[in-house]
Amino acid sequence: MQQQELPQDVVAGLQRILLLDPSPGDPLDTLTSFKESLARLDTVRKQLAVQQKEIQDEIDALRLELRRDQDPNRLQTIQELIAELLAQMNRIREKATESEAIVQDITKEIQILDLGKKNLVTTITSLKRLQILVNSVSQLENLADAKDYTQIAHTLSATKELFAFFKSYSTVPRVAALTKRFQAVQGRIRTQLERDFDTFFLQDPSKPISPTLISQGCLVVDVLGEDVRDQYIDRYCSMELKDYRRIFKPSDEAGQLDNLSRRFSWFRKQLSSSDEDYSQIFPPAWKAGEHLVARFAEITREDLSTLLAKTSSTMSVAQLLEALQMTFDFESLMATKYGIPFAELVQLAASPLRPGLSPRSTISSAFEQYMSIFVDAQDKALADMLAPFRGAAKSRQSIDSASGSAGATNEGERQAVLPSSTELFYFYAQTLEQCAKLFNGKPLFDMANLHKKWLAIYAEDVLFAGIKGTPKTERERRSMEGRFSEVKTACTVLNTADYCQTTSSELEDKIKEKISEDYQEKVSLQTERDLFVSVISSCIVVLLRELEAACEPAFASMIKTQWGALDTVSGESPYVSDLVKAVGSVLEVVRPHIEQKKYLRNFYDKAASLLIARFTNALVKSRPLKDVGAQQVMIDLQGVKACLLRFPQGMESAALSASYARSVTKSTTQLETLLKVINSPTVIDLKGVSKAEQNEILDTFLAMTSRMSELEATSFLSSLDMDPPVGPIIAGSALNTPNNSSTSLPLLATPSNSGLMTPPLGSLSPAPSPSEPKREVFSDLRRLVNFTMRRERDRAAADAASGNHPVS
Repeated sequence: MQQQELPQDVVAGLQRILLLDPSPGDPLDTLTSFKESLARLDTVRKQLAVQQKEIQDEIDALRLELRRDQDPNRLQTIQELIAELLAQMNRIREKATESEAIVQDITKEIQILDLGKKNLVTTITSLKRLQILVNSVSQLENLADAKDYTQIAHTLSATKELFAFFKSYSTVPRVAALTKRFQAVQGRIRTQLERDFDTFFLQDPSKPISPTLISQGCLVVDVLGEDVRDQYIDRYCSMELKDYRRIFKPSDEAGQLDNLSRRFSWFRKQLSSSDEDYSQIFPPAWKAGEHLVARFAEITREDLSTLLAKTSSTMSVAQLLEALQMTFDFESLMATKYGIPFAELVQLAASPLRPGLSPRSTISSAFEQYMSIFVDAQDKALADMLAPFRGAAKSRQSIDSASGSAGATNEGERQAVLPSSTELFYFYAQTLEQCAKLFNGKPLFDMANLHKKWLAIYAEDVLFAGIKGTPKTERERRSMEGRFSEVKTACTVLNTADYCQTTSSELEDKIKEKISEDYQEKVSLQTERDLFVSVISSCIVVLLRELEAACEPAFASMIKTQWGALDTVSGESPYVSDLVKAVGSVLEVVRPHIEQKKYLRNFYDKAASLLIARFTNALVKSRPLKDVGAQQVMIDLQGVKACLLRFPQGMESAALSASYARSVTKSTTQLETLLKVINSPTVIDLKGVSKAEQNEILDTFLAMTSRMSELEATSFLSSLDMDPPVGPIIAGSALNTPNNSSTSLPLLATPSNSGLMTPPLGSLSPAPSPSEPKREVFSDLRRLVNFTMRRERDRAAADAASGNHPVS
């Protein structure tokens, strides 16, 4: 039955109904916009029923077919068919085997005929080659008697190829007999060649040999094999160098080290003569000249090793370098002549006849283990170079001369660094370059260790000894000229130590660039650079010591002032102007003499720390201050602060200047706070607070501040020494060797920190031990205020008892 397609509007309406999934209560007309389609609803229903019946019929047919396929009888039939198929395959296999046997039986005679033909061809070929081999051996015997080396070379080459064919027949008597004949004729030919070679090279006039004959004989040697060729080359080299070994024996005068030039001269003539006489005889592939050079190098190296072992204890460095330079010149000449490095050229001597040569058996390698003579000579030269500068007196004299503090009348005579340092590194550069041209292995590493040794000596015996110097008399210490001399000396040593530290790093890189890879990781000058950094630190300590000595009279005047007896507040005290003048006089010398500004900044930080620490100590020593004295000291502190803030004038980095100003302000603010606290009882009295209420006010204040987490847990009062030592903080004998520096001031940062960041300015005071309990800020404040109030009450009571009125 032909299916009838539904109208498109009906299909669209059905799709909308299916998509909307309407509920049974929805009106049908709301689900479609085609109301005219509802009139054909019966037609649609009938068509759907017909389609449903067709589908059901198809399902029933499929089910019937499935039940028919699953019939057990049909499965059995299929298995029987498979078994019959397998039986037919077996019968076919059997018939194929029978057919193969029949074919083999038919072709058996043909295969026998083919094998017979093959064996017959092989036999005929072997007999023909055997006949040729017999004729070749007989021909070789005849040619050997006639010394026709050209024909011998060709016949010998062909005969060797024929014997390679008969190698598998070596047990056949006929072949074995021919082999013996062939070996015998080869022996005869080799004997004749050796006799002719000896006669030719020995130049026997009674038995002249034509060079052409020897040249043809070389062709025969090539056919005999490489081992025979190596023997003849070795024989040739031995004959050519026989006179050399006789004339230049290490035990004879001609063989001594001072006659090394004669050795090379003799060989150059011999090589030139050999090239002229034998260049047309030996084939180029033999490389006879190169082998002769390699053999000469081997003999000469052995002789030099023997001579150096005997004379190394008495040999001078000039003799060593002269002999070594002549050797290098000869090796360079030979390398240029043959177009390959000399180290590769000498490997030609390492033939199978002469095994065991090291890969770098050059003539110059004999000198390498005796380069300690050169290194020791440089050690002595350095000792002589630095002898005028080593020790306190000599070093100080050279430093004073360089810094312009020993008779220099103008600034142009001043030198930024010591000339001895530039001479030292110039000497290093020369010796390093010279040694690297000779050897880049252990001798260069020994030279690097020598450089390390003398860098350390220069740091300790010249630079540090110069700033440690000779003790001065008290009059010299107090004179301004002597103090300026100390400052200039310290600045010059500081500049020199910085130059040495920087150049040492460049020296290390240069050594690693030139030395062999086996020693690169072992080269390091870090320890020596650390020594120079320690010297720089010691120089800054000397500058601080001189600054403190210059300011000592001002601080002594501050301590002697009767602050408690002051009744009015005036301008800055006289000692402040003296202090500012003393500081300015030192800075005027320091600023132009220090080359690197990073060290100048470091000095400023430590100088500010030192002056604030001395001011604090003097303040503590000046107690009691009373209120007027505290106000006067606060004014003086502003003058000192202004002086400190002028330190970094002219510095290029504004950021560093601002950082320095913040540090100074922070430290002086602490002192200002301390002075304000001293006046706190007076403030309470001005408010009209009774004595009984003052303690209650303080307790309330402490209770409120203890709950403020943003306040610091400790105060600078925790480290305030109420009994400071009398005299300078930096003692005149505070300097030790760079390896044992124990100064109380913070040392410089390591060279890796180019900014040389310094610790906070308050670092001069000793920090509390970690085991000590931390003291709260306002606990210290309360004790200080209570102490001040008790002092005021005791003073008031004493005045009342004596009938005097306190000065307000």
